[in-house]
Amino acid sequence: MNTRTDQALLNDLRELIAALDRRVPDLERHGESDILLDAIALKRRALKRIAELEPSLSAPATDPAGQETA
Repeated sequence: MNTRTDQALLNDLRELIAALDRRVPDLERHGESDILLDAIALKRRALKRIAELEPSLSAPATDPAGQETA
């Protein structure tokens, strides 16, 4: 993936996590506990993916000759 696409994905994942954090489950409603568990699992997967992407974005870009690019 190119850096621009990775950055966009990071932004989307962070927005997803923020939305999941804003949601307040109503545990008295049928199915809410399942939704909560799914949201927790989704947040963990998003955080894991962010951790995978961030190092590649912080590494300096190099040209084919091994020189750092601006």
